[in-house]
Amino acid sequence: MLFAYSAAAQNYVATTSADSSNAEIGVKFYNRTLYYPGNAADNPVLVHITIRNTGVDTLRFKLADDRIFSVDFKAVDVKNKQLPQTDYLIRKRTTSQTVYFREIALEPGEEYSFVENLKDYLDISEASIYYVTASFYPELYRNKSKTLTSRRLTLEVRPNPSAATSTYIPVESGTESILQPEEISPDKVVEQTIIARQQGTWDKFFLYMDIESILKNNSTRSRKYNTSSADERAEMLRQFKADLMQSRIDTDIVSIPRKFEIESTNYTQTQGTVKVLEWFNYQTYKEKKRYTYYVRQRDGIWQIYDYSVDNLGTEPLD
Repeated sequence: MLFAYSAAAQNYVATTSADSSNAEIGVKFYNRTLYYPGNAADNPVLVHITIRNTGVDTLRFKLADDRIFSVDFKAVDVKNKQLPQTDYLIRKRTTSQTVYFREIALEPGEEYSFVENLKDYLDISEASIYYVTASFYPELYRNKSKTLTSRRLTLEVRPNPSAATSTYIPVESGTESILQPEEISPDKVVEQTIIARQQGTWDKFFLYMDIESILKNNSTRSRKYNTSSADERAEMLRQFKADLMQSRIDTDIVSIPRKFEIESTNYTQTQGTVKVLEWFNYQTYKEKKRYTYYVRQRDGIWQIYDYSVDNLGTEPLD
């Protein structure tokens, strides 16, 4: 493999080559969203990479125009099994070609950033929790004598939606319209969810519910879920929904209020809470409770991902 300069090298005063004593690599997710296996183009795992000069002299390093010759990623799952490299990466690095690069110079305290798709490097074919580290080669991939290694990122890859849901497509009762979540406000999301429960329409009840997050709010279930395979997770989600529908677990979220009243709604661009007063009728009295629904926005859609309940005492029946 040949390495070629895209420009003639320049002379610097008080310069130094990048190594762990004078430079560091920082990584974080870029525009973090929900991640699913495969489909690198439509569901990328974008990682924001920053090279920072932590020394006192001008820092100089090479950066390939094709970042595959400057950057590497490694990832292991919860069972410490390492993810394989993609065929795309292997083909790129084993094909004889000229690799063009630039020489970057950073003054003390300066940094240089770029974004890479993790799925171009690693074959993410199953849902799991992965622990990811990035490596940067200041002298390009062929020369690994100096390597900068990042801190570890935790990546959660969820089962594909088709595997995590029921085998049928929810359809609006009495029509042929497929149910789709809409871009409505958090209070409307909660209101429609409660009304759906009152009407016994489970598809509408689950429409704005992040079932996976609610399942994982229980520490025992979460541990089991995180160490399960993609197929096992899909079955756990299916069984969890079935248990909710039978009121066998998490009975507070599926209890049917006689009436309810939105008390307050507070939210930012991505997170929020909706407090609701709910009344439940019994034979000789009614019980009043305050539900706090925790919501978050993903791709313009608000979802309920957690809840809490405060008992406010009893009242006589009307």
